[in-house]
Amino acid sequence: MRVRLEAREARLAHAPLTLPPLPTYRVTLAYDGTDFLGWQRQRADTGRTVQGELETALARLASGAEVKVAGAGRTDAGVHALGQVASFTLEREPAPPELQRALNGLLPADVRVLLAERVPEGFHARRAALSKLYGYVLDCGGVPPPQRSRFAGFVPWPLAEPAVRAAAALYLGRRDFASLASSGGSVKTTVRTVTRSLARFEGTTLVYEVEADGFLRKMVRSMVGGLIAAGRGAATVDDLARALDARDRRAWPAPAPARGLTLVRVVYPMLG
Repeated sequence: MRVRLEAREARLAHAPLTLPPLPTYRVTLAYDGTDFLGWQRQRADTGRTVQGELETALARLASGAEVKVAGAGRTDAGVHALGQVASFTLEREPAPPELQRALNGLLPADVRVLLAERVPEGFHARRAALSKLYGYVLDCGGVPPPQRSRFAGFVPWPLAEPAVRAAAALYLGRRDFASLASSGGSVKTTVRTVTRSLARFEGTTLVYEVEADGFLRKMVRSMVGGLIAAGRGAATVDDLARALDARDRRAWPAPAPARGLTLVRVVYPMLG
C-alpha cells in the first residue's frame, strides 16, 4: 500500500501544472471615427487607432502587461461605431460595471464603453459573430451644415428614390461580392450573404441599412457608391448587376466617403 501511495505522489509531482483559464470579457464600444486611422492597430506608430487606444487603456489596468484585443469589425479610417464589439482576457477579474467605469476613465473622449460583460472561455468577438449591421447617411444636394461633415457623406445631386431602392434590392442574398472589394484585404472567399438592404429617404437625406454575415474591405461604401450611380442615372440596375457578376473592382462605381458609415451592431448567438 505504501509503495502504491509513493508511486502516486511521484506521478503527481511530475504532472504538468494546469492553470485555471483567464477570465474573458467582451465590451461594446461607440466611437467617433473621424480622428482615427481605423480600428486595427498599425505595425508602425503612424497614428491613432481604436484598438490601440483600447489596448493601451487595458495595459494600464493590467499593471503594464500587454492585453491583446479582438474586434468584431475592422472599421476603416473615418468610419464610426455605435455597437463595435471587442473581446480580451485579463489576469484579474473585475466586475463588469467596474471594468466599464475604469476603461471610460482611461479612454479618450471619442471612444466610450457602452457595456462590459463576462463571457465564456474561448469567445472571440469576430469569429463568434453571426452578422453585422451597418448604416450609411448621405446628404443629397443642397448645402448641409458643416457639423454634418463628420457623420454624413454628401453628393451635390438629388437621387431618384425608385432607382436607389431597386439597386439596394440587388445586393440581397448569397453572392460573390468581389467587384465591391477594395485591394488590401486578405479573405478566403469573397462570397457573402446579405440579409437586409434597405434604402429610405428622410427629406433629401438617404439612409441606408445593410446587414450580412460578413463584409469585405470597403464593401458597404462600394454598395453606397452603386446606389449613388443608380440614383443619379449614371448606371442602371442592369448595369450594376452585370458589374457585380464581372467580379472585377474596375467595373464598379467608386466607393462613398467613409464619414457617412457607422457600424450599428454585431449579432451573436445566445451565450449559455
